Amino acid sequence: MARCEVCGNDYDLAFFVETQDGSRHAFDSFACAIHRMAPICEHCRVPIVGQGVEAGGHWYCGAHCARSEGKVGIVDRV
Repeated sequence: MARCEVCGNDYDLAFFVETQDGSRHAFDSFACAIHRMAPICEHCRVPIVGQGVEAGGHWYCGAHCARSEGKVGIVDRV
């Protein structure tokens, strides 16, 4: 069993996520993993669960938020 690093639940079905830098994180649910691991949109502050948009080293949930922060040339897929 492993203890979730977000909620502290000691759970027999916990899973681990390893990041690019080699650190390992234990979670008991996808909700806890998203809470800890998802980047946050720099405009609306929502966790980015989908692909999101990276512009100039900044993360946004979509093109609208990127444009609202002054990024140009960013469009949603149409």
